[in-house]
Amino acid sequence: MATLSQTKTFLNYINGHWQVGSSNETLASINPANREVVGYVQSSTREDLNEAVLAANQAQKAWKKLSGIERGNLLYKAADILEKNLDEVAETMTKEMGKTLPEAKGETARGVAILRFYAGEGARKMGDIIPASDSEALQFSKRVPLGVVGAITPWNFPVAIPIWKAAPALIYGNTVVLKPATEAAVTAAKMIECFEQAGFPKGVINLITGKGSVVGQGLAEHPDVAAVTFTGSNSVGKQIGQTASARGAKYQLEMGGKNPIIIANDADLDQAVAAVLSGGLKSTGQKCTCSSRVIIQSGVYNQFKDKLVAEVKRIKVGNGLDPETWMGPCASEEQYKTVRYYIQKGIEEGAQLLIGGEAPEFPELEQGFYVNPTVFENVTSSMTIAKEEIFGPVLALMKVETIEEAIEVANDTEFGLSASIFTKDIGKILTFIDDIEAGLVRVNYETAGVELQAPFGGMKASSSHSREQGEAAKEFFTTTKTVFIKG
Repeated sequence: MATLSQTKTFLNYINGHWQVGSSNETLASINPANREVVGYVQSSTREDLNEAVLAANQAQKAWKKLSGIERGNLLYKAADILEKNLDEVAETMTKEMGKTLPEAKGETARGVAILRFYAGEGARKMGDIIPASDSEALQFSKRVPLGVVGAITPWNFPVAIPIWKAAPALIYGNTVVLKPATEAAVTAAKMIECFEQAGFPKGVINLITGKGSVVGQGLAEHPDVAAVTFTGSNSVGKQIGQTASARGAKYQLEMGGKNPIIIANDADLDQAVAAVLSGGLKSTGQKCTCSSRVIIQSGVYNQFKDKLVAEVKRIKVGNGLDPETWMGPCASEEQYKTVRYYIQKGIEEGAQLLIGGEAPEFPELEQGFYVNPTVFENVTSSMTIAKEEIFGPVLALMKVETIEEAIEVANDTEFGLSASIFTKDIGKILTFIDDIEAGLVRVNYETAGVELQAPFGGMKASSSHSREQGEAAKEFFTTTKTVFIKG
C-alpha cells in the first residue's frame, strides 16, 4: 500500500490528495479487544466538507463523459489492488472493530467481488428504444448520472458497505464523497488507497472523516450533493432523509432490523441451530440482518432450545486475531454499554436468562468490550428486547403453537428487513413468503447476509423503500432521460 498506511494518523482524501483537516483535530479509533489506539483520523469541519464536495462536483463533468467501459476498467483495477492487499485490510478491520479475522477476510473478498460486478455493469445497456407515434422519429430512454453522491456508512461492514454504495455510484457516472463511521475510518482509508492506486481521476472519489453531526448532516444539507445514501440507525437515518428531502435531493436509507427466524415442528433442528448461531451471533450480532427473534413451534421448542444452548456453550469469545476465536468483542465501548443495557432490560421485564449476559471471565479479555453470547426465553412481543434493535449477541426465544401465529409474531414489529423459516412443508413455505413483511425472505437459511447480485433493502421502518446492490442500484444512482428525435 502507499505510505499513508504506514502512519498512525490518517488523513482526508480530497481531490486526489491526502490532507489534514482544517480543525487540526483528530479522533481516535480504538481496538475494542484491548482499547489500544489503532489510528487517528481527522475531525473534519464544514470547510473540509465543502472542499470535498467542490472537488467531486468539478470532477463529475469529465467523469460522466467517460464510457461505462472506461469507468469499469478503473473499478477492475481497484478490485485487483484490494485483492492484493486483502490480508492487510482485513487485519486492520479486525483490530479496528473486532470482527474475527476470517470474517474480515471474507468481507474484504466480498468487496473485491462487488467492484468486479459493477465494473461489468459498465458494458451493459443504459436505456431502451421506445416506439414513437411518428414513424419517422426515433424515441429512446437513457439512464444518466445524478451528480455528486454522499455516502454515509456504518462501522459494522467497513469495506463491503462503502463499496456497495461507491461502486454503483461511480460506474453510472456519479462522483462520491464518502463519510465512514469513525470506529472504522482507518479501514476505510486503506480501502480508498486502492482507488487512488488504481488511477481514479482527482475528485472522483473523496474520503472525509469526522463527526456525523458535522460531516454526515453536512452532506444531507449541502446544495451540491445530488443524492445521499445512508446505512445506520433509524434515528439518524430519519434525520438524514428529512434534511435531504427538504431540499429536493434524492436519498436512500438502509436502517435497522428486528429479524425473525421461525422454526417449524418439521424443521431440521441441527440445520436450524447452525443458522441461528451464524445469523444471530456471528460478528457479535452486529449486523442489520442478524437473527434477533427466534420463534419456535411448541412441538420442538424444548429440543431446539437444548440443542441451541449446548452449542452456545461451545462458543469461544476472544480477540478476533486469535484463530480459535468464534466471536469477537462489541465494536466500541458505547455499543458494549448498549448491549449490557438491553440484557438488563430483558431481565427486569421478566424474560428468563438461559445463558450468557455477562462478560467473559478471562484476565486477557478484561480490557476489551466483551459480552458472552446471550439467550433469553419466555420473551413476549411487548418486551423491549423483542421490539428494539440491540445490535449485539442476544437471542430472544419465543414459543408459538402454529405457523400462522409465528408469522403474526414475526410481523409484530416496526421493522421489516429480513426473515427466515425452517420447514420442509411447501405449504408453510408459500404462506410464509406471501405473508411475511420483510424485504429479504429466506427459507431454510439464516437471516443474515445478502447476495451482491440481488436487490437488498427492507420494508416498514427498515428502509426508505429503495433497493441497494445488483442491477437494482441503477434505480437509485441514475435518473431517466427520454429522448425524441425527428429527422
